[in-house]
Amino acid sequence: MHHLARHSVACFLTRGDLYIHWEQGRDVFERLLIDSDWAINNGNWLWLSCSSFFYQYHRIYSPISFGKKYDPNGDYIRHFIPVLKDMPKEYIYEPWTAPLSVQEKARCIVGKDYPKPVVDHEAASKECRKRMEEAYASNRLGGNPVKGNSSNSSRRKFSDGGQDVPDSSMSKQPR
Repeated sequence: MHHLARHSVACFLTRGDLYIHWEQGRDVFERLLIDSDWAINNGNWLWLSCSSFFYQYHRIYSPISFGKKYDPNGDYIRHFIPVLKDMPKEYIYEPWTAPLSVQEKARCIVGKDYPKPVVDHEAASKECRKRMEEAYASNRLGGNPVKGNSSNSSRRKFSDGGQDVPDSSMSKQPR
């Protein structure tokens, strides 16, 4: 699985849309990927779920625009999801928006040959962003760290100018 597809899947499942715990996705990848590496798999899921290392949770990959940007013709989709191979490129990432006549011509009727969307991305990502913001806010510490205190060496400054956050508090994403 291409690393960009892994990124898109991880973001969709965790902080992007479905808000599931990163360990569930990690476990599936560990079981199914033929090139799975324990350390890389764990690190990627921690990073992409914003549970650790990366805290810019507001940067959410759209499962639609992400694909359009990196594979505008939908070649990857056509190869790995053969039922969409005849879908015109303007609908390859959103086949549910294709008129019925286009779906019939492509021999891919949404709801019959291809599933309907499990969530509305705009609404789901907005809700996840809100929940991530609440989780991060609940872990913020009041005041500025005292300079020279070694316990402050593991703190980061939010890019939005917010209060410092201990790295250890970012390792737990709410379920």
